[in-house]
Formats: sequence, structure tokens, C-alpha cells
Amino acid sequence: MTTTAKQNGTSKKENANTTQKAVVKKLAQEATTTKPAEKTTQETPKKEAVTLSLDQRINQFEKLRGLANQRERLANTLTELARFNYNQGESSTFSLKDATGLEFKTTNTNLIKMVTGQLQQTLETRKNELESEILEFKL
Repeated sequence: MTTTAKQNGTSKKENANTTQKAVVKKLAQEATTTKPAEKTTQETPKKEAVTLSLDQRINQFEKLRGLANQRERLANTLTELARFNYNQGESSTFSLKDATGLEFKTTNTNLIKMVTGQLQQTLETRKNELESEILEFKL
């Protein structure tokens, strides 16, 4: 295919062969460069980074599972505490026992109510903290 272009008052013929030669020359230069060798050396660290990232993701998943288990245990404890019936006169007993065998017991309903109320409030606060940690957690 031949095209004629007028430039500076003279006509110039541009051959399709000239354009094809320029494209072939450019492709040959790109093929002989060392870019493919650089790519192979770059791919190896990426695979190692993926492996480390996978291990890190598994560790993060285990941490998330631990947080979920803690929340579930707290929810179960709160449910049991809510079912606790201490308003039946002196039939309720609250006791604490330490490692040495010393024990504290009381049947005072007001004291039992105060202790369980404080315990419930503390557990609710911790449960809310765990839930916010779980929601903000990133894998």
C-alpha cells in the first residue's frame, strides 16, 4: 500500500514495507531485552510472601476464633446468672472458697443481689468489649 503525503512543497512516498520494518524492529528490541529474567526473579519472593501471608492469616483466624469463644462463654455465664433466683428468703446461699480451703458463706439476699449485679455489669462490659474487637478485627 502506497500513500502520498505532501511535505514542504515536495511529495513524499511512504511505503507499507517501511512501517512494517519499524514494527518488526521494535518487537525484536523488546524480545531481546532482559525483562523476562527480571520477572522470574520477582515472582519467587511473591510466592514466599504469599506463604507468609497465609500463615499470618491463619494466625489471625485463630485469634478471631479465640475471641468468639470468649464471647460465647461470657454469654453463657450471663444467661446462667440471669436465671439465678435469689429472692426466696434464706434458701439462697452465696459462698466463696480460696485455694487454702477458707470459705465465706452468706445468705443475706441484699448482699447476694449486690454481688450478682456487679458481676453481671462487669461481664456485660467485657462482652461488649469483645464484640467491638470482633467487629473491628481484620483478617
